[in-house]
Amino acid sequence: MNTSFFAHNRIRLNEAALGSIIILAAHSLMQRSNDASFTCEQEAHFWYLTGIDAPDWWLIVAGKNEWLVAPDIDAAHHIFDGSLSWDDARQISGIKHILTPKQADELLAELSKKNNTVHTLGNDPHASHYNFHENPAGQTMRRHLKKYFADIKDCRLEIAKLRAIKQPEEIEAIKRAIAITHRAFADVKKLLPTLHHEYEAEAEFTYRFRKSGARGHAYDPIVAGGKNACTLHYNENQSTLPQNGLLLIDIGARVDGYAADITRTYAIGTPTDRQIAVHAAVENAQQQIILLLRPGFSVAEYHEQVDNIMKNALISLNLMKSHDDTTNYRKYFPHAISHGLGIDVHDSLGAPTHFKPGMVLTVEPGIYIPEEGIGVRIEDDILITDTGHENLSGSLATSL
Repeated sequence: MNTSFFAHNRIRLNEAALGSIIILAAHSLMQRSNDASFTCEQEAHFWYLTGIDAPDWWLIVAGKNEWLVAPDIDAAHHIFDGSLSWDDARQISGIKHILTPKQADELLAELSKKNNTVHTLGNDPHASHYNFHENPAGQTMRRHLKKYFADIKDCRLEIAKLRAIKQPEEIEAIKRAIAITHRAFADVKKLLPTLHHEYEAEAEFTYRFRKSGARGHAYDPIVAGGKNACTLHYNENQSTLPQNGLLLIDIGARVDGYAADITRTYAIGTPTDRQIAVHAAVENAQQQIILLLRPGFSVAEYHEQVDNIMKNALISLNLMKSHDDTTNYRKYFPHAISHGLGIDVHDSLGAPTHFKPGMVLTVEPGIYIPEEGIGVRIEDDILITDTGHENLSGSLATSL
């Protein structure tokens, strides 16, 4: 992405927030082990507005005035880890003025004299569902802003609504990520008869992603043979591949900051009739669901029709007896049918009531039968267009 992309996003957000003061924090580094950190995975909203991947920077926007705040980095950490130079930060973001943390606090004190309201990222509304600790940067920023501003408002939804409608350069980045992922899937499928472990398949994808210029995986890859596919976010990828059975691969490259997210379930050796039937039911359901997508279509009606289609699929496999059997419905299809796709692999769509042109989302029906050791999921990445939809990953066959 070029500088004008990030600058334009700041202008749009400034208009959406009605000219209020907007302050966002980059993610902080997180401990990996002992004295080593994980590589920084940038906060997506901050990256969308600045293009900066480095940790601990701030963005301050007040009307037409913009500042970046650079972290204090001591000489030892600069030598060992490097740091983003101020000149590079200016070139990436298009923001000319850069402050030290001390200068930033002086600026906040001045800004708060004229306006006691500030917008920043509020609490993640889904945090209660996580089984991990959130990056502390957002909470630290909110606590810091309370020293200066009486009214702290959440601008998470405003940014999400902007990000939900992809601009042409974003769509092109997603298409590049999908193209690299598509080629890797096609190559690895041919290699499956020669592989013996899940990690071998993962390694083949990793090699092809990096060799093609992708930053790497957009998320932890899922390479799940046999019963492992019944764990939805399985990512140990250590087991022996089945000699005769199914292999679920959920994987996507990251290119220019944007993710692909594709799932295919392939046969290794000779699958059973039951495995073939489950795969066929998922494949048929996915084709029906994708056809629903179009601009102006109600999100609520979409989910209602998806439920209908998936219940019919489960009934055809004798996993449910009627549409009223909600217990078995959620037992065998326990996850959402779609999510947004973009910088985050689970991108927010901004809580829409209807689908809009420019949205990119997945369609990923799955059926998981733990007692039979069968798990099948098929996932494609769909762009909502002015007249309907485009399956961006549809040229990759879904067949066994």
